[in-house]
Amino acid sequence: MIYGVGTDICDIRRIRASLERHGERFALKVLSDGEMAVWKSRSARWPERGVRYLATRFSAKESFSKAIGMGMRMPMTWRLCEIDNLPFGGPQAGKPKIVLHGGLRDWFDGQRLQAHISVTDESDYAASFCVVETRD
Repeated sequence: MIYGVGTDICDIRRIRASLERHGERFALKVLSDGEMAVWKSRSARWPERGVRYLATRFSAKESFSKAIGMGMRMPMTWRLCEIDNLPFGGPQAGKPKIVLHGGLRDWFDGQRLQAHISVTDESDYAASFCVVETRD
C-alpha cells in the first residue's frame, strides 16, 4: 500500500551558487560520508559533474522527506538519508536506492516502510520522484 509520494525539482544553478558561497561546508551539510567521498571524486575529475551529483542528492532527499510526510524535521536530516546506487553488473545495475542511518532508519523500519527513488538531471535542473510503501 502506498504510504506517500514525493517529488522535487532543483535548480542546479542554485546549488552551484551555494557551493560558490559556502564551499565544502554546503556539501558537508547535505551529503552523508559515503556521498561526500563520491562527490569529492567526481568534483576532482569534472567539477560540473560534482555539482550535478550534489543537486540530484539534494533533490532526492527533498522528495523522500515529502513522501514520508516529515519535511526536514527529526528524525529526517540530510545526512541520515543517503542516496546510493545498486552495483553494476547485476540486475537493475546502477539503480538509485535509499540507505537510511541512525534514528531515521529506526523510525522507518518501525513503520515497516520501503522506498523507491528515481533521479535525473538535465541542463539546469535535477529532479527526483520517490514512492514510499508499507511492507506486508
